[in-house]
Amino acid sequence: MIRVLHFADLHLGVETYGRPDPDTGLSTRLLDFLRAFDELVDFAIEEPVDLVLFGGDAYKSREPSQTHQREFAIRLRRMVDADIPVLLLVGNHDLPGAVSRATTLEIFDTLGIEKVYVAAKPTTLVIPTGNGALQIVALPWLTPSRLLTREEYRNMGVDQLLRAMEDRMGRFIEEHAEKLDPNLPAILAAHVAMSGSIVQTGSEEWMTVGRYPQLMKSTLRPELFDYVALGHHHVAQVLSHAPPIVYPGSLQRVDFGEEKNDKGFYLLAIDPSRPRGQRLVGEPEFRAVWARPFVTVDVRPRQEDPTAEVLAAIERAPVSDAIVRVVIRLSRQQQALLRQVEVRQALAEAHFLAYVKAELTEEARSGRLPPDVRPESLRPMEALRLYFDERKLAPDRREVLLRYARSLVAGEEEEEEVAAAAGSE
Repeated sequence: MIRVLHFADLHLGVETYGRPDPDTGLSTRLLDFLRAFDELVDFAIEEPVDLVLFGGDAYKSREPSQTHQREFAIRLRRMVDADIPVLLLVGNHDLPGAVSRATTLEIFDTLGIEKVYVAAKPTTLVIPTGNGALQIVALPWLTPSRLLTREEYRNMGVDQLLRAMEDRMGRFIEEHAEKLDPNLPAILAAHVAMSGSIVQTGSEEWMTVGRYPQLMKSTLRPELFDYVALGHHHVAQVLSHAPPIVYPGSLQRVDFGEEKNDKGFYLLAIDPSRPRGQRLVGEPEFRAVWARPFVTVDVRPRQEDPTAEVLAAIERAPVSDAIVRVVIRLSRQQQALLRQVEVRQALAEAHFLAYVKAELTEEARSGRLPPDVRPESLRPMEALRLYFDERKLAPDRREVLLRYARSLVAGEEEEEEVAAAAGSE
């Protein structure tokens, strides 16, 4: 039996809602991410597993600090010292800004560390484990600049280029899958966006800027693999079961959009003696790790003086050691009587107080929003259109501003990359 641990999207370096730890001087949020990573490494060693498969995005930044690199390497070393092979797939956050620069994971390949396999380019690897060999077709994140080195792609628009990338990725998977040894277990490992998958609003929107290709499940040729290990999306999800197509999600919550999401990794068992399509033993098992709680205290006081009701709502909520936000929906009269100092004092046990927001009720806002719409539910462009409506902006001015806003919100990273790569030729 070959036991595989599949995780992804570690994103070391996210320090939002953190503070300096008095003992180490490091951000408490960095320590949160490392705590979850340590839990995973401890499990891999104690279980033990035969392979750890990392689906990409080791760091938040494309140029991680020396501290972040050190902490990642320490935990990688622990697994290697325990005789566990590790596959590191390169994700979009692991890629440099220019093609000629090194990826964040390339150093491990350069050092030639035994049992560490870095997939920075599309390839097929055969990885020996203590219980048999595994074939892994590895598809790291693909950017337009890598295609623009070829003459046939240089004059394409962004939409054309994205379709060409999707076609190219599909052809790569098909060609490599058909060359696999049918007598050996096979896994497809890919850092990709999948059409129809659950995308976490908030953290994923600002951590993935620009436009990128999205693949269909059929493009992955899942029938030729025993398991499809994905990375990129932060919500743990199984897209298909025969064979499993799985996103393990990120290891820690990043913002309040992930408040209700469990965090962890998947564990699977493969029986190499079985024929293809029947090798997976049972279903992949999701194993949760500790994740810093995010807690929203949402209260709509009824009393003229709202403070007591707000304090009672805070007392009922699990705010201790959590990252907390408080939303108080009240009238103008209640707002004048709210004692914010007492509210903040009641949150002293929270790990971090994101904010206390006193939000006027719909009636108090003179009907600027439809009665069934909450401000925090609005996407940026929707909120901007409502703002322009309120200001009664001239139509021509409105369209110009909306056009620029769409560019800023959606990002033009891919087009800038195209221009930069073309200009460097």
